[in-house]
Amino acid sequence: MLDGDSKRMTRNSGRTLKRTTVLTIALAATGLAFADGSVEAGKAKSLTCSACHGADGNSVNPEWPSLAGQHPLYTERQLQAYKDGTRSNVLMTGMSLSLSAEDIADLSAYYAAQEPALLTADPALVARGARIYRGGIAESGVSACIACHGPAGHGNPLAGYPSIAGQHATYVVTTLKEYAAEERKTDAPLNQMMRNVSAQLREDEMRAVASYIQGLR
Repeated sequence: MLDGDSKRMTRNSGRTLKRTTVLTIALAATGLAFADGSVEAGKAKSLTCSACHGADGNSVNPEWPSLAGQHPLYTERQLQAYKDGTRSNVLMTGMSLSLSAEDIADLSAYYAAQEPALLTADPALVARGARIYRGGIAESGVSACIACHGPAGHGNPLAGYPSIAGQHATYVVTTLKEYAAEERKTDAPLNQMMRNVSAQLREDEMRAVASYIQGLR
């Protein structure tokens, strides 16, 4: 027979197994599984991407996004969106069409494993950008960025929220404008949150919060 401690351990183990099973089923049902690509294979395949996104996923051109440290599932979703036409960009659409599911998983795993470069914010915009990022803008109905992207901008991989810490401010502003103009709609699984927020932001507000995001780490 089991003593009291053994019974408690058995019950706790059962509960842990049950919670793990439920979580696994939930993730599978919503598509929130972790990428299982090969970092090594992704490194070799990233050579064609390096011209724009940098050899290690850190773009030197602020017009193009850095991919280093991005959640693999998010990168996978964006590449698939380019591939199926959900997201449009002449260059990226052409690049993605030649990628297999394995290529996408490998590239996503490689970039997730890279260390993001440390960028800085414009000192003149930090205070205002921080207020918008942390508290939103109540009078215009803008939600705080921190709610989805976290205090340090690292996002939430299980919820599908990307890491935005250290992203180029120029690219962030471009992205916000695309959402505001309904030119980008990849926030559909997230109840159009980015389109709703971006549509309420003035350009000067976009630039302030984007600069603050660039300085996050």
